[in-house]
Formats: sequence, C-alpha cells, structure tokens
Amino acid sequence: MTFSSPRSRRLLLATLLTGSGLCAASVNTASLISSAASVSCIGWKVKGICYWLLCTPFGCSVKTSVKVEHFIPEAVVSAYSGPGDNPWTEMSAVSGAAGSGESGIVGSLSGVSAGGGQQEMKAPGMRKQNLHFHYADAYGHPATTLIGGQIAGYSCKSVATPFVPYFVSSLDGLIWRSGLPEGLYPEALIPGQRELGSQAGANMWGNIYPRSGFVTQEDAYKSAAVVAQRVADVITRTGQLHVYQPLVGQQSPGYWPPAPVKENTGTQNHKWQRLSPTLSTTCAVFPDTGATVSQDGNYAWALWQPYSCCKRRGQTFLSSTDFS
Repeated sequence: MTFSSPRSRRLLLATLLTGSGLCAASVNTASLISSAASVSCIGWKVKGICYWLLCTPFGCSVKTSVKVEHFIPEAVVSAYSGPGDNPWTEMSAVSGAAGSGESGIVGSLSGVSAGGGQQEMKAPGMRKQNLHFHYADAYGHPATTLIGGQIAGYSCKSVATPFVPYFVSSLDGLIWRSGLPEGLYPEALIPGQRELGSQAGANMWGNIYPRSGFVTQEDAYKSAAVVAQRVADVITRTGQLHVYQPLVGQQSPGYWPPAPVKENTGTQNHKWQRLSPTLSTTCAVFPDTGATVSQDGNYAWALWQPYSCCKRRGQTFLSSTDFS
C-alpha cells in the first residue's frame, strides 16, 4: 500500500498521532525543558556562609564561600487513567510496555483484574463511591542536569538522572492495587495521620496511606494529585515496600540534598509545577487552586526539590552559618 495521495498521507498522519498517544493535553521533552526555565520555581537565593580549613606548606587558614539554595526539577510524576496513557509522549510507550504483562500477573497472583479509569466506580445497587484509580509513573526530569551543577558554587548538583524510571505503577501492580500491607499501618488507620490538606482547613484532599492507586475523592484533579503526592512520598525515601528506585541523595561536605517529601509543609522541601492538561510557569504545593480538570483523566506534574551547596575552598569543611 502506498501513501502518495494527500488523503492517504492525512490518514497515515492521523494513525501515527493516535498510535503515539499525542493529544492536546500531552507534553513532550522539549516543552518540559522550556517549562523548567521558571524563576519562581527555581527560587535561587543566598542562604548563608560555609567555612573551610585550607592548609598549605606555609600554614593553615580559614576560607569562606557563599552557601546557596535553589530548587531543581527532579522528576515528572504522572497520574493517568489507562496503560500507556502517560501524558509525557516520549515516555508513554515505556509505560505501556511496562504494563503489557500487568493483567496476567496481577490477576493470577491477587485475583484483582488490571485496568484503570478516571470514572467514579459504583457497585451494583449501591450509592456512588467516588472511587478513582490511577496508574502513576515518575521519570527523571529532562532538565534536572541543565539546572543543577552548571555553575560551581552557585548551582547545586541534582541526584536525579533524566529519563530514569523511579516509579512505574505497572511494575508495582500488586501493592499499587491492593494497598497492602500499608493499609494496616497506623498512618492509614488513624484519622488525621498523613493527610493531604486538613479537615479543619476544609481542604482535605485524601490520605497519603495506603500509597496505592485508589483514592476516594469527588474531584478527579484532587484524586490524581493525591496519587502524585503518594508517588513522591515513596521515591524520596529508602526501604519502602514498593517496586521503585529511590531518588535520594547523600549529604557531603558543602552539599545538602533535599529531605524526603512531606505533605502540608509548604515549600519547605518540595514544589509542584503543573504540566498536563495545562502547563504552568509557576510552582505551588497541594492543596492548590485554579487547576484544570483533564477530560481524559491524565495529569502530569514536575516535582521540584531544594538543594543547598557551597564551593569547596579548603581540604576540611568546618561548618556553615545560615542567615536568619
């Protein structure tokens, strides 16, 4: 079959676009890189002073260097409705391939059929439950090395690697669908423990635990945001009972990587930048306002985290002083 006629070429183009998952709500690597040039998200500032001991054959002296702090886009975290529907177009095929064997494995081992959707699930003869299920992925942000570590002493190096899969829910299918054993943890059983938002503030979006793909929430955007927060909670810690790769740095002299992500802490240790269905040039934390609800149930955010560092000026790091 040839595609020489204009009509045939249009048909081929439509087929390719459909097959690759491209849609108005998608983002690609180029747009992710350009969106990272956000002054408000980076938040660069001079934080304090570092002190170093420099010794030479002629004696020792104390040297100082500027301690800076800024945010770096660490990961693109997506919450979406079906296998391969990741709104990051270059990663949708990877997510789809990872989920190709999910149905058989999960179904045979747990008896839970694979599948998802933005719809509100309802059991026959019962009231609507507002129960949503989301697939979720976290891949290294393509701009993480473009922002981190470019200017020695004034730009801190990121621990993230672009495009690396830190979490793919299809590979974590058993835990992601069952919620076990985390559904038995005190954080999941005690009201008020590990909740995104608060009842007192009238903005409680959902529980962090159990860190699974199911969320009881009337609003689709809020349910997806809770799932994204859960993913960030997992990948920024070590030793979690999930199939994932930790996104955790090690502190060293003159270098302070971010602490694990924690909800309801303001911008103390993380920020979120909306990527899909609408791309934002600013960052916020959940619960946020003014969000756009996706028509296809697919969402993506950039996870930003703060780093502090200073330029080495001697053999031994003595201490650092932070400005008030």
